[in-house]
Amino acid sequence: MESIITAAVIGIVALLIGIFLGKIIFSKNTKKQIEEANEIAKKTIEDAKTLAETLKEKKLLEAKENFLKLKSEHDKDVTQRNQKLVEAESRIKQQQQASNDKNSSLQRQIQEYEQLKVNLDRQLEVVSIKRNELERHQEDHIKRLEKVASLSAEQAKVELMEAVKEEARTRAMSQVKEIMEEAKLNGNKEAKKIIIQSIQRLASEQAIENAITVFNLESDEIKGQIIGREGRNIRALEAATGVDLIIDDTPEAIVLSCFDPLRRELARLSLQRLVQDGRIHPARIEEVVEKTKKQLDDQVMEIGERTIIELGVHGLHKDLVRMVGRMRFRSSYGQNLLMHSKETANLCGIMAAELGLGQKVVKLAKRAGLLHDIGKVPDEETELSHALLGAKLAEKAGEHASIVNAIGAHHDEMEMTYIISPIVQACDAISGARPGARREMMQSYLQRIKDLETLAMAYTGVEKAYAIQAGRELRVIVEADKVSDAESGKLSFEIADKIQKEMQFPGQIKVTVIRELRAVNIAR
Repeated sequence: MESIITAAVIGIVALLIGIFLGKIIFSKNTKKQIEEANEIAKKTIEDAKTLAETLKEKKLLEAKENFLKLKSEHDKDVTQRNQKLVEAESRIKQQQQASNDKNSSLQRQIQEYEQLKVNLDRQLEVVSIKRNELERHQEDHIKRLEKVASLSAEQAKVELMEAVKEEARTRAMSQVKEIMEEAKLNGNKEAKKIIIQSIQRLASEQAIENAITVFNLESDEIKGQIIGREGRNIRALEAATGVDLIIDDTPEAIVLSCFDPLRRELARLSLQRLVQDGRIHPARIEEVVEKTKKQLDDQVMEIGERTIIELGVHGLHKDLVRMVGRMRFRSSYGQNLLMHSKETANLCGIMAAELGLGQKVVKLAKRAGLLHDIGKVPDEETELSHALLGAKLAEKAGEHASIVNAIGAHHDEMEMTYIISPIVQACDAISGARPGARREMMQSYLQRIKDLETLAMAYTGVEKAYAIQAGRELRVIVEADKVSDAESGKLSFEIADKIQKEMQFPGQIKVTVIRELRAVNIAR
C-alpha cells in the first residue's frame, strides 16, 4: 500500500516537475516569438509609414498638377473672353467710324447735288434762250430760201420726197434683181431641201399604210393563247415568219407589222390556221408556218401564171412569173401593184397598136408594161432603185433588150433607146395618175383638213376659214374692221409659217387671206 502511495507521490512529483519544466521551456519559446513578432510589427509599421509618405507625396503632386491644369484652362478662357471683348469693341468702333464716314459722304453728295441743280437750272435758262434765238434764225433762213427759190416749204418737202422715192425705188429694183439672181443660184439646193421635207412628211403615213396588216379575232381571250406562257408562242411565231406581232389594248385585233407584204400574208394565214385549230405551241407553230409557206409559194406561182395567160404574155422565165405573182401582195398609195402592172400592160398594148407599130412591138410593149415594176418585189434587197434592179433582173432572165431598156428607163434613170420605152413611161404615169387609182388614208386626210381650218380660226380677226382643192389651198376670210390690209399680208405669212412648222402635209399649201370692206347705205 505504501509502495503504491509512494509510487503515486513519485508520479505526481514527476508530473509537477514535468509541468514546471514545460512551462519554463514554453515561456522561453513564447518570449522568443514575441520578440520576433515585435520586430516584424516594427518593420511593418516603418514600411507602412514609408508607403504612406510616398502616397501622400504622390497625391500632393497630382493635386498640384490638376490645380495647375485647371488654372491654365481658366486663364485661357479668361484670355479668349478678353480677346473677344477687344474684337467686339474694335468692330463697334469700326462700324461707328464707317457710319460717321457715310454721314459725311452723304452730306458732301447733298451739297454737290444742290450745286449741280443750280448749275443745271442756269444751263436750262441758257439753252432756252439759245433755242429761241435758233428758231428766229431758222424762220429767217426759211424766208430767205423761199424768196431765193420761189418755193414754199411744203413744195420743197414734196419735191424732196419725190426725189427720195425715186432713189429708193431704184435701189429696191437693184436689190430685187440681186435677190432673184441669188435665188436662181440657190434654187436647185432649196428644191432638193423641199423634196426631202416632203418625203419626211409623207414617210410616216405610207409606212403605216404599207407595213401593217390587222388580224381580227373573235374574242380577246384568244390573245392569251397566242402570247403563250411567258411569251413563248409569240416569240416562236415572230421568229418563224419574220413579222412583228403587236398585241395591245385594241379590242379583238392583232397588228402584224413588216415591210415585206409576203411575210405579212404568211403570218396572217398561219395565225388564221392556228386560231381555227386551237393548238398553239412552238412546235405546232413551226409546222403550220412551214406548210403555209409552201402553199403560199404555190399560190404566188398560180397568180403569176394566171396573169400572164390573161394578158397573153408567154415564155416568161419562172423567176419572173413568181415575181409577177408576188406583186399581188404589194401596194403603193393604196394601189395594188399587180393591178397597176396589168393596167399598164393593157395601156401599152393599146397605145402601141394605135400608133401602128406592128404586132411584134405591141407584144413587146405589153410585156414591158407588165414587168416594169418587178424591181419592187425582189428576192433580196439591194441598194439599186427599183427601175435599175428590174432591168437587171429582166436581163438576167433573158428578156429582149428593148424590154430591159423600157424597165430601166421608165423613171429616166437610163437613156431611152427603143420606141417602147417612152410608151411604158407614159402608161405608167397614166395608170398612177388615174382618179381613184391611188388613195390617201381617209381618216388622216379629213383630220388634216380639220387641223388646217382650226389653225387659221385661232387667229384674232379671222371670221371663216376653208380648206379647198383637197387641202392644197387654205382661204381665210377676215373681218375688215379688225384686220387692216397691211395686217392681212402679215397674217398670211404667219399662218403659212405655223402650218409649215406644226403640220405634216404632202406638196405645198397656198394660204390666201381675203379682206373685204363693204359700205352699205339705204336710200329712202
